[in-house]
Amino acid sequence: MALTLRKILYVVLMLLLISIISFGAIHLAPNSFFASGELNPNITPESLEQLKKVYGLDKSLPMQFIAWFQAMLRLDFGISFASGKAVRDEILSRLPITLLMNVVSIVLVFVLSLYFGIRSAMKRGSYDSAIKQFALISYAMPSFYLSLLLVMFLAVYWKIFPISGLHSVDVGTGLKYYLDMAWHLVLPIFVMVFGGLGSLILYVRSLTLNILKSDYIFFARSRGVEGSALLRHFILPNLSPPLITILGLSLPGLIGGSVILESIFAINGMGLLFYQSALSRDYPVIMGILIISSLLTLLGNMVADLVLSRLNPHFKRKN
Repeated sequence: MALTLRKILYVVLMLLLISIISFGAIHLAPNSFFASGELNPNITPESLEQLKKVYGLDKSLPMQFIAWFQAMLRLDFGISFASGKAVRDEILSRLPITLLMNVVSIVLVFVLSLYFGIRSAMKRGSYDSAIKQFALISYAMPSFYLSLLLVMFLAVYWKIFPISGLHSVDVGTGLKYYLDMAWHLVLPIFVMVFGGLGSLILYVRSLTLNILKSDYIFFARSRGVEGSALLRHFILPNLSPPLITILGLSLPGLIGGSVILESIFAINGMGLLFYQSALSRDYPVIMGILIISSLLTLLGNMVADLVLSRLNPHFKRKN
């Protein structure tokens, strides 16, 4: 209980610090959302001042932060400069598809990495070499380059998959609607899975090799424990703590990792929203997405620590 309370307090303090730094950095950056209006001869200086007053930009930076932070505590991130809609509504309308893509890709990455990483460590030789070569290619391949290759060959030349978007023009309703959306998501999810496999396979392989060299594996094998029993009772339990930590750190990628792919495949999700907002200096939307990303990072670390404290009592005493 004490560990949980300390972690919650840590999350609150870190979120406050991140909010202050992010708010100051964004507002001190050159140019603003109204920079294009200042170059428009049809907009008078009085009109610009009125717009800044409407959005609260006429106040000092500390006063702007205090007003924004008070509203943020009520889950009110303000009004988007670009669309005029509530930032909360903008985020909620685009969050489901981004969560769907990233949750599916994270599950596939962890399952496949466990399978291939453990098999690579336990079956040395040509199989191990092939898995390492694949992992290195996956690690070195830029996601945007792979995306463009897949679009060019599988969508433009061979017309197997759709080029972009979430739905076809003549999409139906019911089951056809969701099957059509799943078909549109095959390429972006494949790119996300392929890009995440390389480093995790090598990490799982390295951990498994260290576990296989340990004394308890030697004594387990001396008692005749092999195969699935060795994997279930000795290898997987010792792989769990570091993988849980990595899984907690993967949560912020639910949003930030989708920026490039959603832009290339024209998927109207959180990544594309963040990219468009950064280009237009839409401060409220940028801050809303940054706060959600930071909160996911902090909550991911907190949940990982709490799970590890359950699995390992020594970890609990150290924290």
